[in-house]
Amino acid sequence: MKRREFSLAASVAAAGTLTLGTSSSWAQAAAPKEGKDYIKLAKPASVSAPAGKVEVIEFFWYSCPHCNVFEPQFEAWAKSQPADVVVRRVPVAFNASFLPQQKLYFTLEGMNLLPQLHAKVFRAIHVERNGLKNDDAIFEWIGKQGVDVAKFKEVYNSFTVANQARKAAQLQNEYDVEGVPAMGVAGRYYTDGTKAGNMDNVLRVVNALIASSRKA
Repeated sequence: MKRREFSLAASVAAAGTLTLGTSSSWAQAAAPKEGKDYIKLAKPASVSAPAGKVEVIEFFWYSCPHCNVFEPQFEAWAKSQPADVVVRRVPVAFNASFLPQQKLYFTLEGMNLLPQLHAKVFRAIHVERNGLKNDDAIFEWIGKQGVDVAKFKEVYNSFTVANQARKAAQLQNEYDVEGVPAMGVAGRYYTDGTKAGNMDNVLRVVNALIASSRKA
């Protein structure tokens, strides 16, 4: 989903643009090309992974239909990575309306609830048609998941979560994220489905960039 495609209806209509299928004009064995399949950042982005580790970031938005479709594939890929690869998700905010879902993600992370509820958030939005677009909708949904709502609100409204959202927006800008889902590697490289052709190819490009980052 590109930055200007914030209408869910418009996004669903355009869903074919970021195909997850295996067919592709980009040969699987071919090396990805800078400027075509990915870009190298003119100025390195911030990296939180320790020295000797390669940081890989998935930029996403819970309400994005492309992110919803990509999530199971990304989750499987992330779990298969070796110990020297640090994979993390960063929720984007292209405007202020995205902030509640940013805070939702970081609150779930802070309460160690992501393993239980991350996929359920996608399901609530894209299958159950609960938009989770504002604080009240999020609190009501959280209560139905058996979570202590008072504790959730405390974390949700905390300085820590606000600071995490601020840093996420900063990192999004450093990578110059054009749409979601997108991926950043080692603070130096950026790719997405538009550049690589589809999300299968995005992961192939990322694998190649991880290998290149190790050598560097």
